[in-house]
Amino acid sequence: MESILLLAHTEADGTLAKPALEALTAALELGGELTVGLVGGAVEPAANLAAAAGARRILAVTGEPFTQPRYSTDAAAAEAIARAAGAAIVLAPATARWARALPGVAYRLGGRIDTHATGLAERDGAPAVNRWFYRQRMEAVLTRTARPWLVLLDAGCFAPWSEATPQATPARAAGSAQVEFVAVEAPQSRTTVTGIQAPKADEQTIRPDAKLLFVAGAGWTKKQPDGAVHVEEAQLLILGALRGAQASLGGSKSLVDLSGEGQAVLPFMTHLNQVGQTGSTPRHQKGLSTCCHGEEPHVVGWRFVTERRAVNLDPNCGWSRGKADVVYVADAFAVVRELNRLLG
Repeated sequence: MESILLLAHTEADGTLAKPALEALTAALELGGELTVGLVGGAVEPAANLAAAAGARRILAVTGEPFTQPRYSTDAAAAEAIARAAGAAIVLAPATARWARALPGVAYRLGGRIDTHATGLAERDGAPAVNRWFYRQRMEAVLTRTARPWLVLLDAGCFAPWSEATPQATPARAAGSAQVEFVAVEAPQSRTTVTGIQAPKADEQTIRPDAKLLFVAGAGWTKKQPDGAVHVEEAQLLILGALRGAQASLGGSKSLVDLSGEGQAVLPFMTHLNQVGQTGSTPRHQKGLSTCCHGEEPHVVGWRFVTERRAVNLDPNCGWSRGKADVVYVADAFAVVRELNRLLG
């Protein structure tokens, strides 16, 4: 197998986030001589972990300019590491930071890049990449002869590597990593990072690492059996379920489009929560769909959810046609109300 370079940017404390650990698993499973390239302020914890994983070389670009995500500095660091490593295959997690910078790096290196890879394996002695097309309806297996070949790996496709995995190298104790620092002159930047603004944990509705995906359909905003619309109660019930289960929120296209139709809407539901036609494919362990009829475009977005359950008053809805493991024929308001009572 050809030589492999794994690119990863470290967190503020010098560790690797879950997507980087998943990419490390992919690199180890592919085989070949592994070099790990690190970008960030502190890299020692990540370097020790890479050494325990069996990396032959560990390259790093550090310094204050490389602590913040920025195209110019990230591209310069990735290019310098790639040239120093001389690897034929360059893997990286498909984080916002690398997805923005690495296509330009591929051009600078005279190589090729493939994004949104969901699988990586050896085929006839050469690496092959799995990728979905046409809104996750068709899967292709890609190989390339051009080198270097850069591949961005989608999160949730591989198990995160840990020191308890069989590939770990116990002989390399913590602090024993030999890091080769690559000198890079930071490009001039016209931007300055002054701070980070983030919503409170309770207000955040998109949680990629949550075990449960709670999906709401347009039925929450329609007239209920009493002939009235109960959008305010729907908001309280859905938010209560999200907080109680620490779940991530998804929505059907019909629901997120209601705002443009002048109808009652859930104020916390945006197109970022949409599952289905945008090509969004969540990878949560469990999924619970409420007030959604299981339309085909929406169900396609669920293909990577392991266990599917649905709540719908219609026993003949799409979810009942072999698209869900369990279908509760019941009123979603009553079900979620009882769910919140149990969670509380």
